[in-house]
Amino acid sequence: MDNWFLYVAGALTAIYGGLILVYRYWFNALKPFAPQAFAPPSVYFTVIIPARNEAANIQACLNSLLAQDYPLFEILVVDDFSTDETAQLVQQMALANPRLELIQLKDHVDANATNSFKKKAIEIAVSQSKGIWIVTTDADCLVPPNWLQYYNTFITAVQPVFVAAPVMFTNNRRFSGIFQLLDFLSLQGITAAAVSAGAHSMCNGANLAYSKTAFEAVGQFAGIDHLASGDDMLLMHKMKKAFPGQLAYLFAQDAIVFTSPMPDWSSFIQQRIRWASKADSYQDKAIFSVLLLVYLFNAALLVGLIWGIFNTTILLFTIWLMAIKTLIELCFMIPVAKFFRLESLLLYFPLMQPCHILYTIVAGWLGKFGTYQWKSRTVR
Repeated sequence: MDNWFLYVAGALTAIYGGLILVYRYWFNALKPFAPQAFAPPSVYFTVIIPARNEAANIQACLNSLLAQDYPLFEILVVDDFSTDETAQLVQQMALANPRLELIQLKDHVDANATNSFKKKAIEIAVSQSKGIWIVTTDADCLVPPNWLQYYNTFITAVQPVFVAAPVMFTNNRRFSGIFQLLDFLSLQGITAAAVSAGAHSMCNGANLAYSKTAFEAVGQFAGIDHLASGDDMLLMHKMKKAFPGQLAYLFAQDAIVFTSPMPDWSSFIQQRIRWASKADSYQDKAIFSVLLLVYLFNAALLVGLIWGIFNTTILLFTIWLMAIKTLIELCFMIPVAKFFRLESLLLYFPLMQPCHILYTIVAGWLGKFGTYQWKSRTVR
């Protein structure tokens, strides 16, 4: 009776472990972008920041952008029906900084007319932009000093139409924050590994750039504008289909954009449900297959732990599989943590495995069948 579970869980572990080791191989094969000198400024950038209720963060974000040692850029902040002082703070800063402009989404869109406010905000900002390249980040992010210098140099050297770049959480030294940081570290490692393997499968809108001409050529967000999420990854897949071989990844430590983790477990789960909600919208079925494998593997471990309460053989086998999972994932995480200068946090990694298994199941299920709260909105 127990054998079917042992066979299925063992097979899932073998396939999952093999996938993670392949990711490790491709991550180690990726060469960092380290120019000896920055290229002369040639690309005019429009930095777009959709913002909703970000009064606590928007000024620090804008200050990091305005400190850029690069002459050719403008900043467009699109206020997404904020109920706090976000718009007023941006307007005050714009009075002293001519390269900064505030756009009010309420002047262009009815509050009940769309399910995808962020995509609409970006499209409106692009229509008013002066730049030939669009760069997006989030209102709670801090960008590094030479961020646009790196983008300009990379675009000049590689000639892409779409560039993804690394993002990382800051360490708030709480258990929930460290858990999120390690989880996000693995996602960033997989993003880089997939690029190295020749497959752009993931990216993050907090550090993203694309040619305005290419964005318009793929119809902007047409076809994906009914989804609340996906302004980054789903757009990337449209670009990949229209411009094969012209997507790139800016793999540079000094180009990492930093943001804070969610302040508590509830908001973290809501964020991950939002990310998971677009899983079955990918046209590239290989991505969905990987997500399904990860979900089934973690589900098998959870079933084993519950079943193990009544069956010692199942419990011991499941614990053994969890140990294998942890060791293989650490093999992958070590070089990724080294790139992000976060090696010391790997000491927490084994302790967080039970939480990781549970959250993967919950977020994956609710992302498909549930609703989530985001920025004081309920989204299906």
